[in-house]
Amino acid sequence: MLEINAPKITCPNCKLSELCLPYGLQKDEVAQLANIVKNKRPLQTDELLYSQGQACQSLYAIKSGSFRSFITTSEGVEQTMGFYLPGELMGLDSLQHGRFTCTTQALETASVCELPIIHLNELCAQIPSLQTQLMRILGKEISSDHDKIILLGHRTAKEKMATFLLMLSHRYNALGFSSTTFNLSMSRQDIANFLGLTIETVSRQLAFLSKQGVITVKQRGIQINNLDLLNTIVNPCPIHYVVNE
Repeated sequence: MLEINAPKITCPNCKLSELCLPYGLQKDEVAQLANIVKNKRPLQTDELLYSQGQACQSLYAIKSGSFRSFITTSEGVEQTMGFYLPGELMGLDSLQHGRFTCTTQALETASVCELPIIHLNELCAQIPSLQTQLMRILGKEISSDHDKIILLGHRTAKEKMATFLLMLSHRYNALGFSSTTFNLSMSRQDIANFLGLTIETVSRQLAFLSKQGVITVKQRGIQINNLDLLNTIVNPCPIHYVVNE
Protein backbone atom coordinates (compact mmCIF):
# COMPACT_ATOMS: atom_id res chain seq x y z
CA MET A 1 0.00 0.00 0.00
CA LEU A 2 1.29 3.45 -0.88
CA GLU A 3 1.95 5.85 1.96
CA ILE A 4 0.09 9.09 1.32
CA ASN A 5 2.62 11.14 3.29
CA ALA A 6 5.68 9.42 1.82
CA PRO A 7 8.28 11.91 0.57
CA LYS A 8 8.27 12.49 -3.15
CA ILE A 9 11.29 10.99 -4.87
CA THR A 10 12.89 13.42 -7.32
CA CYS A 11 16.25 13.60 -9.08
CA PRO A 12 18.14 15.18 -6.10
CA ASN A 13 17.13 12.40 -3.67
CA CYS A 14 16.80 9.43 -6.02
CA LYS A 15 19.15 6.54 -5.19
CA LEU A 16 19.41 5.76 -8.91
CA SER A 17 20.65 9.22 -9.88
CA GLU A 18 24.23 8.04 -10.46
CA LEU A 19 22.96 5.59 -13.09
CA CYS A 20 20.62 8.01 -14.79
CA LEU A 21 20.75 11.47 -16.37
CA PRO A 22 21.71 13.37 -13.16
CA TYR A 23 25.10 11.63 -13.08
CA GLY A 24 27.90 14.21 -13.25
CA LEU A 25 25.64 17.24 -12.83
CA GLN A 26 25.99 19.98 -10.23
CA LYS A 27 23.26 20.32 -7.58
CA ASP A 28 21.64 23.31 -9.30
CA GLU A 29 21.72 21.47 -12.63
CA VAL A 30 20.07 18.41 -11.07
CA ALA A 31 17.36 20.73 -9.74
CA GLN A 32 16.80 22.11 -13.24
CA LEU A 33 16.47 18.58 -14.57
CA ALA A 34 14.03 17.65 -11.80
CA ASN A 35 11.81 20.57 -12.81
CA ILE A 36 11.07 19.05 -16.22
CA VAL A 37 10.41 15.52 -14.94
CA LYS A 38 6.82 14.30 -14.96
CA ASN A 39 5.92 11.51 -12.56
CA LYS A 40 3.52 9.10 -14.23
CA ARG A 41 1.16 6.90 -12.26
CA PRO A 42 2.46 3.38 -11.50
CA LEU A 43 2.04 0.85 -14.29
CA GLN A 44 0.62 -2.58 -13.53
CA THR A 45 1.92 -5.93 -14.77
CA ASP A 46 1.52 -6.31 -18.58
CA GLU A 47 0.49 -2.66 -19.00
CA LEU A 48 2.04 -0.92 -22.03
CA LEU A 49 4.04 2.28 -21.55
CA TYR A 50 4.23 3.08 -25.26
CA SER A 51 3.63 1.23 -28.51
CA GLN A 52 5.56 0.54 -31.69
CA GLY A 53 4.98 3.27 -34.28
CA GLN A 54 3.62 5.76 -31.73
CA ALA A 55 4.91 9.34 -31.96
CA CYS A 56 7.48 10.01 -29.25
CA GLN A 57 7.06 13.03 -27.03
CA SER A 58 9.15 11.82 -24.08
CA LEU A 59 11.89 9.49 -22.91
CA TYR A 60 11.33 7.41 -19.77
CA ALA A 61 13.67 6.58 -16.88
CA ILE A 62 12.70 3.58 -14.75
CA LYS A 63 12.34 4.30 -11.03
CA SER A 64 11.17 0.84 -10.00
CA GLY A 65 10.14 -2.42 -11.60
CA SER A 66 11.21 -3.73 -14.99
CA PHE A 67 10.07 -3.72 -18.60
CA ARG A 68 10.20 -5.84 -21.73
CA SER A 69 10.64 -4.24 -25.14
CA PHE A 70 9.39 -6.05 -28.23
CA ILE A 71 8.50 -5.53 -31.87
CA THR A 72 5.56 -7.03 -33.73
CA THR A 73 6.18 -8.14 -37.31
CA SER A 74 3.76 -7.63 -40.18
CA GLU A 75 2.69 -11.26 -39.62
CA GLY A 76 1.75 -10.45 -36.02
CA VAL A 77 4.70 -12.31 -34.49
CA GLU A 78 6.31 -10.78 -31.38
CA GLN A 79 10.10 -10.62 -30.99
CA THR A 80 11.49 -9.62 -27.62
CA MET A 81 14.27 -7.07 -28.08
CA GLY A 82 15.43 -6.69 -24.50
CA PHE A 83 14.67 -6.00 -20.86
CA TYR A 84 15.02 -2.76 -18.87
CA LEU A 85 15.83 -2.40 -15.18
CA PRO A 86 15.69 0.54 -12.70
CA GLY A 87 17.92 3.48 -13.59
CA GLU A 88 17.82 2.71 -17.30
CA LEU A 89 16.44 5.01 -19.99
CA MET A 90 13.78 3.86 -22.45
CA GLY A 91 12.73 5.37 -25.76
CA LEU A 92 16.15 6.16 -27.23
CA ASP A 93 15.17 4.19 -30.34
CA SER A 94 12.72 6.97 -31.22
CA LEU A 95 15.33 9.72 -31.58
CA GLN A 96 16.02 9.00 -35.25
CA HIS A 97 12.53 9.37 -36.69
CA GLY A 98 10.47 10.64 -33.76
CA ARG A 99 8.54 7.38 -33.39
CA PHE A 100 9.05 4.39 -31.13
CA THR A 101 10.38 1.38 -33.02
CA CYS A 102 9.22 -1.06 -30.36
CA THR A 103 6.61 -1.53 -27.64
CA THR A 104 7.46 -1.57 -23.93
CA GLN A 105 5.47 -3.57 -21.40
CA ALA A 106 5.72 -3.62 -17.60
CA LEU A 107 6.85 -7.01 -16.30
CA GLU A 108 5.67 -6.13 -12.79
CA THR A 109 4.28 -3.10 -10.96
CA ALA A 110 6.61 -0.33 -12.12
CA SER A 111 7.09 3.42 -12.06
CA VAL A 112 8.89 5.76 -14.45
CA CYS A 113 9.98 9.37 -14.74
CA GLU A 114 8.78 11.02 -17.94
CA LEU A 115 11.25 13.35 -19.64
CA PRO A 116 9.60 15.52 -22.32
CA ILE A 117 12.04 15.64 -25.25
CA ILE A 118 11.42 19.29 -26.09
CA HIS A 119 12.40 20.35 -22.55
CA LEU A 120 15.26 17.84 -22.41
CA ASN A 121 16.73 19.29 -25.61
CA GLU A 122 16.50 22.80 -24.18
CA LEU A 123 18.31 21.72 -21.02
CA CYS A 124 21.03 19.92 -22.99
CA ALA A 125 21.74 23.20 -24.80
CA GLN A 126 22.07 24.96 -21.43
CA ILE A 127 23.93 22.22 -19.54
CA PRO A 128 26.79 20.64 -21.55
CA SER A 129 27.37 17.95 -18.90
CA LEU A 130 23.75 16.78 -19.33
CA GLN A 131 24.32 16.39 -23.05
CA THR A 132 27.52 14.48 -22.29
CA GLN A 133 25.66 12.12 -19.96
CA LEU A 134 22.95 11.56 -22.56
CA MET A 135 25.65 10.66 -25.07
CA ARG A 136 27.16 8.24 -22.54
CA ILE A 137 23.79 6.56 -22.16
CA LEU A 138 23.39 6.35 -25.94
CA GLY A 139 26.84 4.78 -26.14
CA LYS A 140 25.91 2.29 -23.44
CA GLU A 141 22.78 1.38 -25.41
CA ILE A 142 24.85 0.74 -28.54
CA SER A 143 27.30 -1.39 -26.54
CA SER A 144 24.34 -3.34 -25.14
CA ASP A 145 23.12 -3.98 -28.69
CA HIS A 146 26.57 -5.35 -29.55
CA ASP A 147 26.32 -7.68 -26.54
CA LYS A 148 22.97 -8.93 -27.80
CA ILE A 149 24.44 -9.72 -31.22
CA ILE A 150 27.15 -11.79 -29.52
CA LEU A 151 24.57 -13.44 -27.26
CA LEU A 152 22.29 -14.39 -30.14
CA GLY A 153 25.08 -15.37 -32.53
CA HIS A 154 26.51 -18.82 -33.12
CA ARG A 155 26.23 -19.91 -29.49
CA THR A 156 24.92 -23.10 -27.95
CA ALA A 157 21.76 -23.02 -25.85
CA LYS A 158 23.89 -23.49 -22.71
CA GLU A 159 26.13 -20.55 -23.65
CA LYS A 160 23.13 -18.33 -24.39
CA MET A 161 21.53 -19.11 -21.03
CA ALA A 162 24.79 -18.61 -19.13
CA THR A 163 25.48 -15.32 -20.93
CA PHE A 164 21.96 -14.07 -20.23
CA LEU A 165 22.35 -14.75 -16.50
CA LEU A 166 25.81 -13.17 -16.48
CA MET A 167 24.48 -10.03 -18.18
CA LEU A 168 21.76 -9.72 -15.54
CA SER A 169 24.34 -10.29 -12.81
CA HIS A 170 26.46 -7.38 -14.05
CA ARG A 171 23.44 -5.11 -14.50
CA TYR A 172 22.11 -5.78 -10.99
CA ASN A 173 25.59 -5.23 -9.59
CA ALA A 174 25.73 -1.83 -11.34
CA LEU A 175 22.44 -0.95 -9.63
CA GLY A 176 23.99 -1.65 -6.23
CA PHE A 177 22.10 -4.91 -5.78
CA SER A 178 23.44 -8.43 -5.34
CA SER A 179 25.18 -9.82 -8.41
CA THR A 180 24.47 -13.38 -7.34
CA THR A 181 20.92 -13.32 -5.98
CA PHE A 182 18.08 -11.81 -8.00
CA ASN A 183 14.64 -12.51 -9.45
CA LEU A 184 13.81 -13.10 -13.09
CA SER A 185 10.91 -10.70 -13.52
CA MET A 186 10.49 -11.88 -17.10
CA SER A 187 8.70 -15.14 -17.85
CA ARG A 188 10.42 -18.23 -19.25
CA GLN A 189 8.54 -17.55 -22.49
CA ASP A 190 9.95 -14.01 -22.68
CA ILE A 191 13.48 -15.33 -22.08
CA ALA A 192 13.01 -18.00 -24.74
CA ASN A 193 11.72 -15.47 -27.25
CA PHE A 194 14.66 -13.15 -26.55
CA LEU A 195 17.28 -15.89 -26.81
CA GLY A 196 15.78 -17.55 -29.86
CA LEU A 197 15.12 -20.77 -27.96
CA THR A 198 12.04 -22.76 -27.05
CA ILE A 199 10.59 -22.46 -23.55
CA GLU A 200 11.38 -26.16 -23.03
CA THR A 201 15.05 -25.52 -23.88
CA VAL A 202 15.23 -22.60 -21.44
CA SER A 203 13.79 -24.79 -18.68
CA ARG A 204 16.22 -27.61 -19.54
CA GLN A 205 19.24 -25.28 -19.49
CA LEU A 206 18.25 -23.79 -16.13
CA ALA A 207 17.79 -27.32 -14.78
CA PHE A 208 21.20 -28.34 -16.20
CA LEU A 209 23.00 -25.35 -14.64
CA SER A 210 21.23 -26.10 -11.37
CA LYS A 211 22.23 -29.79 -11.49
CA GLN A 212 25.85 -28.76 -12.10
CA GLY A 213 25.70 -26.56 -9.00
CA VAL A 214 26.33 -23.36 -10.97
CA ILE A 215 22.99 -21.86 -9.92
CA THR A 216 20.07 -22.57 -7.63
CA VAL A 217 16.59 -21.93 -9.03
CA LYS A 218 13.56 -21.28 -6.83
CA GLN A 219 10.61 -20.39 -9.07
CA ARG A 220 11.74 -16.99 -10.46
CA GLY A 221 14.56 -16.60 -7.94
CA ILE A 222 18.14 -17.17 -9.12
CA GLN A 223 21.13 -17.79 -6.87
CA ILE A 224 24.46 -17.90 -8.71
CA ASN A 225 26.66 -20.26 -6.73
CA ASN A 226 29.72 -20.15 -8.98
CA LEU A 227 30.33 -16.98 -11.00
CA ASP A 228 33.70 -18.25 -12.21
CA LEU A 229 32.15 -21.36 -13.71
CA LEU A 230 29.38 -19.28 -15.29
CA ASN A 231 32.09 -17.11 -16.88
CA THR A 232 33.88 -20.22 -18.10
CA ILE A 233 30.74 -21.40 -19.88
CA VAL A 234 30.42 -18.02 -21.61
CA ASN A 235 34.06 -17.96 -22.81
CA PRO A 236 35.71 -17.90 -25.31
CA CYS A 237 33.22 -15.24 -26.37
CA PRO A 238 33.35 -12.76 -23.48
CA ILE A 239 31.08 -9.74 -23.51
CA HIS A 240 32.08 -6.28 -22.34
CA TYR A 241 30.00 -4.26 -19.94
CA VAL A 242 29.80 -0.50 -19.72
CA VAL A 243 29.29 0.77 -16.17
CA ASN A 244 29.10 4.40 -15.10
CA GLU A 245 32.37 5.44 -13.53
